[in-house]
Amino acid sequence: MLKWEDSGMDSPHTVHTLDPLTDPRWPGFVEQHPAASVFHTRGWLRALQVTYGYEPLAVTTSGPTEPLTNALLFCVVRSWVTGDRVVSLPFTDHCEPLVDNIHQLRTLCAHLETLRRTQGWKYAEMRTSGAFLDAEEALRECEVYRWHRLDLRPSLDALYKGFHKSCIRRRIRHAERQPLRYEEGRSESLVRSFYALIVLTRSRQHLPPQPFEWFHNLVAYMGEDVCLRVACTQDRPVAGILTMSHGKTVYYKYGGSDAEFHHLGATPMLFWQAIQAAKASGRELLDFGRSDCENRGLIRFKERWGAQGVPLTLWRGPIHEVSPALERMKMRLTKIVCASVPLKMLVFAGRLMYRHVG
Repeated sequence: MLKWEDSGMDSPHTVHTLDPLTDPRWPGFVEQHPAASVFHTRGWLRALQVTYGYEPLAVTTSGPTEPLTNALLFCVVRSWVTGDRVVSLPFTDHCEPLVDNIHQLRTLCAHLETLRRTQGWKYAEMRTSGAFLDAEEALRECEVYRWHRLDLRPSLDALYKGFHKSCIRRRIRHAERQPLRYEEGRSESLVRSFYALIVLTRSRQHLPPQPFEWFHNLVAYMGEDVCLRVACTQDRPVAGILTMSHGKTVYYKYGGSDAEFHHLGATPMLFWQAIQAAKASGRELLDFGRSDCENRGLIRFKERWGAQGVPLTLWRGPIHEVSPALERMKMRLTKIVCASVPLKMLVFAGRLMYRHVG
């Protein structure tokens, strides 16, 4: 673990570093800041640290004895395979800067760039919906995704009527007539059932699954803020989703299914269960997460629930360190290789590689 020291910048502010896992101000700050999400919480950060060894850090203009008023959160990713870099945040759909204005953000980004150079990190990365960085900044636009969210404030009846008639509503009704057993919670057996579905899904996508420990640690460190929903037929898991909650928002993060049973409509039923539970607990937004703009099928699925999409930008600096085109080519090559790899080898590969790709 590095020893961090405060540095003054070419601005009227001194920038300080803090550890969000130990600083007593962090939980309250995240709870009250309007731009904070479940990805800023200690549970998510601790799961990242324990599973992959990443170091969560934040920079702020607030002094150590002052209340926190702003922060830029990131993790240091150390890898002898892919190089050391700083990411806000690994395996996270989005992580908005917790700032009040562009001046604070520029001060914090300038400090982050200083840290990057002095520590020898390859690049810094940030994922946000705000298109507020320009050509003069250290971080430049690298990739743009779609980020979908569903407004849960209308009545359940109005929400239901807003779903696509044949692709969503009809499949929900179909699933309700099937001999499906529905289970939700955070038990170890439910985590294992859900993980088996993740492995099947990633195999269909020709990609290694995340390590089992990742899902185990999410449940262990996020507690009641995470929920697993699994549908079974004759005690065989056929579909599952993992959601998380923070403030007024519920977040869909992971899903898996057995393609042999897609005709049962279990996945739409699970989303409908999650929406009803969110409404009952007073949530106002369902975050469907980000999608690659090229993945039209996933985007259509989210839009059929009535979710609205906005651009989500991945910023990197220096931009020349990573080529998006090269990364897409590497992904295509990975899928070609994984298509012929046995399932057990895919699981083993996931355990080895994910800590290097965050």
